Amino acid sequence: MNERIYMDNCVTSAMAPEVLEAMKPYFSEEYWYPSSFVSTGEASSAAFEGFRKVIAAALNAKPKEITFTSGGTIANNIALKGLALANSGEGRHIICSTVDYPDLLTHAGYFEKMGFEVSYLEPDELGFVSADKLKAAIRQDTILFMSTMVNHVVGTIQPIQEYAKVLAAANHKIWFHVDAGQAFGKLHLDVAALGVDTLAISAHKIHGPQGIGALYVKKGSRLGPYIHGVRRFEGVQPGGLSLAAMAGFAKAVEMVYQDLDGHIKQLRELSDYLLEQLESQIDYVELNGPRGEGRVCHNINVSLDFIEGEAITVMLDMHKITVATGSACASRGLKPSYVLMAMGKNHVQSHGSMKFTLSRYNTKEQIDFTVAKLKEIAVVLRERSPLYKAIKK
Repeated sequence: MNERIYMDNCVTSAMAPEVLEAMKPYFSEEYWYPSSFVSTGEASSAAFEGFRKVIAAALNAKPKEITFTSGGTIANNIALKGLALANSGEGRHIICSTVDYPDLLTHAGYFEKMGFEVSYLEPDELGFVSADKLKAAIRQDTILFMSTMVNHVVGTIQPIQEYAKVLAAANHKIWFHVDAGQAFGKLHLDVAALGVDTLAISAHKIHGPQGIGALYVKKGSRLGPYIHGVRRFEGVQPGGLSLAAMAGFAKAVEMVYQDLDGHIKQLRELSDYLLEQLESQIDYVELNGPRGEGRVCHNINVSLDFIEGEAITVMLDMHKITVATGSACASRGLKPSYVLMAMGKNHVQSHGSMKFTLSRYNTKEQIDFTVAKLKEIAVVLRERSPLYKAIKK
């Protein structure tokens, strides 16, 4: 194949051509910030409200509960620091898990330095963190639980609604923040049914533009100010956000949510086919994480025994195939994936892990080509592996 085969869509995804077209007017003719009394500002205000309604509808939220941010990471920062700041007088205990997204875990470290105490929940061998463990960790001074809806490494879908029931049953308010960056556009998300207080999403994971995200803040939630400045748009992030990026975000959401079930079905069929081909054509392949509905529709993570994922990634790249090894957001060094290690995998399994995350632009033909090249590469690398040679004797 001559074109680039891109299977690292959990990091970012290709912008849809329709998204770019929706953005173009706001780069040139309609670049104004919202304001009152003048036609330019009122036009921008109307556009902004329209974009916000699109995002809100996708989450079953009220438009006033949606605030645009300059990305998912900023959304997490605003929510987590805001909740901790506003509610530290009620307690200084926070709960998360050892397999959460780096945004959340780096916050956990920050909170510890600021004098909070953090409890870390361990997953099972498939990456699930049980609601029972959350219940056991709750204390009278617990003020915040933060969770990642879909694990960014192995695709495990966490039981968010079960968490919400546990938190609701506590004898005091515990705020609940969820990073839904890998879930948005891949699952049906109803913030009211989920029972969350804040939830972060991002545009560029669903073929929208980079540099724009959104934060759901349930009405009545208390957030301390994290970023200070002039408010150009209604919401919790001050400063000059991009109206063009908002337009692109809204268009990307419209494209996915006009047939979300069909979109999920397409990705599920592709990922199931990929796993089937990997397991049938390549020896010593082990799936990391759950099979079936417990796993998000676009993620397949496998370990190839006896060889290094870094070497596989480089050799696939020579064939214009982009995949990931380990955690896409982990250190660029040769450290094992903290998620796989927490799930009980060893260093060899972690270093031999490969993550394929698919999009609507991937095809079965691309998968066939990728698996064929991976099979060739596995043979070459295993011939050089002393571990593989040892079992073949």
